[in-house]
Amino acid sequence: METNTGNGRWNHLNKLLTRTGPCADGSFEPSETLLSDIQKYCKILVVGAGGLGCELLKSLSLMGFLNMHVIDMDTIDLSNLNRQFLFRQSDIDKPKAEVAASFINKRIPGAQVVPHYKRIQDCDSDFYSQFGIVVCGLDSVVARRWINSVLVSLDVDPPNKQIPLIDGGTEGFKGNARIIIPGKSACIECTLNLYPPQVNFPLCTIAQTPRLPEHCIEYVRMMQWPAETPFGKDIDGDNPEHIQWIFEKALERGSQYGISGITYRLTQGVVKNIIPAVASTNAVIAAACATEVFKLVSGCAPIMNNYMVFNDADGIYAYTYEQEKKKDCMACSLESQIITLREESTLRELIDFLIESPVYQMRSPGVTMVTAEGRNKTLYMKTLREHTEANLSKSLKDLGVREGTEVNVTDVTSLIPPIFKIYFDSPMTS
Repeated sequence: METNTGNGRWNHLNKLLTRTGPCADGSFEPSETLLSDIQKYCKILVVGAGGLGCELLKSLSLMGFLNMHVIDMDTIDLSNLNRQFLFRQSDIDKPKAEVAASFINKRIPGAQVVPHYKRIQDCDSDFYSQFGIVVCGLDSVVARRWINSVLVSLDVDPPNKQIPLIDGGTEGFKGNARIIIPGKSACIECTLNLYPPQVNFPLCTIAQTPRLPEHCIEYVRMMQWPAETPFGKDIDGDNPEHIQWIFEKALERGSQYGISGITYRLTQGVVKNIIPAVASTNAVIAAACATEVFKLVSGCAPIMNNYMVFNDADGIYAYTYEQEKKKDCMACSLESQIITLREESTLRELIDFLIESPVYQMRSPGVTMVTAEGRNKTLYMKTLREHTEANLSKSLKDLGVREGTEVNVTDVTSLIPPIFKIYFDSPMTS
């Protein structure tokens, strides 16, 4: 790896690392070799190679981070080219991670970016524990929560070593950047209420009086897909065949009600809850994240504490404040979650509550428990629907849940199943 840190390409960084200053952290020790050490030994994982991910790779590599990995499961689409500047028209249908890594490696001398064209869930804990810092540029709250749960649960060598998570997010002209030190600062789950809930249309409107293109798409997604199960599985928003099927059916429904404006891109946006991205917002948030990575690794300035919001919809506004750690956080605390239910509550009511609650916001929870005899018992699991669906209408007490019983809940939002302690005799609360 080329690590020529003399005057030239890295001169601007050496000015920060070879001398102290009024903003330097008290423990910062200037050194002529600090930059070369960072380039040799600091290993960073960038999660996502889309609009924000491209900016992150660019900013991090230009700040001297040459040893990076990037993971993304998506391929390049024509609509990406207006803001994801590492891609060209000839790259359409190629994996984003591979093309982005190749571009950076060619453009930045000494860069060694390793691509991973796969889902983040396809990598095990050993993969994530090899990195010093993880930087996220995701467009999915579910994926953020999953990465958060991985880093919180890691037991890395040496013991008690935390892998910081630098997370950036954008929504049109709004954005945020945050630092998460597992076990010390607020994690994603601690502040889950910050993420806006997905917009839901009334079912009666969708079914009986559709007026918008989105109503037609949602009708197909919510009503026709479960009824017809065209591919024998749940909807995968990243599968072009699934999106195409929904698009075609939505066009048919739109023609019945005289509704126009249904496009493939809109269909994909509704199914995946995509919010239009703005390139300038991506650039600002990526720069903030890269700067925090640099400060965290070098110690040349205090890191942000610990959450920054940005808005340039009307002028420019930025504000930094500290998000507080939640004592009973589902991910980073060691405490069971307490839920109080009615005496007659059914398993379906429990599952609906876990999905609808702003505290938990689960997607497809599965519930297991340990019986009084010490045996594992699956109450409901989507992958075992044929064998467990009948339990949904049964009361929890009929299923063997007693006062103080602990149940494990699996979900796509978390690697480690959280434990819930069940109590009865009052309205369902948490």
